Amino acid sequence: MDSRKLSLSTNNIDKIAGISGMKNLKILALGRNNIKFLTGLDAVAETLEQLWISYNLIEKLNGIEKLQKLKIFYASNNKIKDWTEVARLGNLPLLEDLLLKGNPIKRDDMDMEVYKREVIKRVPTLQILDGEFVAGYEDEDENDDDGDEGENKED
Repeated sequence: MDSRKLSLSTNNIDKIAGISGMKNLKILALGRNNIKFLTGLDAVAETLEQLWISYNLIEKLNGIEKLQKLKIFYASNNKIKDWTEVARLGNLPLLEDLLLKGNPIKRDDMDMEVYKREVIKRVPTLQILDGEFVAGYEDEDENDDDGDEGENKED
């Protein structure tokens, strides 16, 4: 198959399988399924540029670092709750657009600016986070020269 985009959204899929013959796949849309793990992507690891996997049951991002050409990763409304999982995305040199809203990683008591800073700290290549441009966030800590380092930091 020479398809460049495959859309299997809203199909009650519980695992990624059957894409081994799709060597030219650039966009894979798997939103609104029951996928729990990012396994089965090895066959398209060298070509995949966009992975749309929102509204699934994904908690861990094991294997995401194999997708070295990934530019867009839409993973909103999953079960991602650990910052070490977000840090895996920092191993993707081309990742520029990330959708994570609706995951437990952004706790209700967490300030939105703190959340954005935490994500960008782990994924410095980002240009867009949750649909908003992120220019200026990556250098905020380095340019903080008002002498109050360590104050007003949230844990």
